[in-house]
Amino acid sequence: MRKLGVVLALALVASSGQAETIEQRAAPCLGCHGEQGQSQTENIPSLGGQQAAYALVQLFMFREKLRSFAPMNEMAKLLSDDDLRSFSDYIAKLPKPQPPADAGDPARIQRAQLLAARYHCSSCHRPDFSGGDNVPRIADQREDYLAKTLSEYKDNSRHGYDGTMADVMQPVTSDQIADLAYYIARVH
Repeated sequence: MRKLGVVLALALVASSGQAETIEQRAAPCLGCHGEQGQSQTENIPSLGGQQAAYALVQLFMFREKLRSFAPMNEMAKLLSDDDLRSFSDYIAKLPKPQPPADAGDPARIQRAQLLAARYHCSSCHRPDFSGGDNVPRIADQREDYLAKTLSEYKDNSRHGYDGTMADVMQPVTSDQIADLAYYIARVH
């Protein structure tokens, strides 16, 4: 079923030059990334609230296969530079994700806050994890996606446009990654 969704989304993007508005062109994106960019799908990030500059770089990396995820590589391969700018500007206007309703486990949150301070997460992602320019907003992102992404930086299977995250993640354990993801997903 997921393959069918990707095929339909590709068809829509391929014909996107005929669509009149960015909202119509972005509809296939929201099929996976959720209504208003709020993902309800495991390991698929919410796009809402991302900085346009960060979204632009990521879309470019997908288009050029500098970042590898087959559905995104396929979706982005036909996009022009103007398309990349239009989509990144659209993403930046989507509402930021909301944290889970529960306050979370205070012990896990405290452990993660200490880890975030030790590894200087706020120096790039800001104290509220809202990111900026080419640094992603990670506040209130899906917990499963955060854990997956942090693990991929640690094992070097995900590459950014520099090696900062891989370097930062090397000493972090799997349990610490789980705590960090838990906390960042609940930032208020």
